[in-house]
Amino acid sequence: LQEGVTLIKAGGHFEGATVCHWMLGANRLGALLTGDVIQVVADKPWVSFMYSYANLIPLSASKVRSIANAVEPYKFDRIYGAWWGSVIPSKAKVSVQNSAERYINALR
Repeated sequence: LQEGVTLIKAGGHFEGATVCHWMLGANRLGALLTGDVIQVVADKPWVSFMYSYANLIPLSASKVRSIANAVEPYKFDRIYGAWWGSVIPSKAKVSVQNSAERYINALR
């Protein structure tokens, strides 16, 4: 790609699911472009994880943990999700970690 832009193989609803880390995004605080791997939901600042959004099939706890672990080493303050207006403008890294824990706990 280019310097400062990294593709992260996060997995999830399919093995090769990838998010993009933009090091200089969000005023140099870092941003993730997540598509539907990490889905920005209506109740911001939460995100969610699904095997199939269209069919409302949840993702397993182990896959959610893998996604959270895959993005953890990267610095990011903002997430741009799959749809217009799907943005967590700040503290997005905390949102991902808190949301992953909440999701995993809900599956127990």
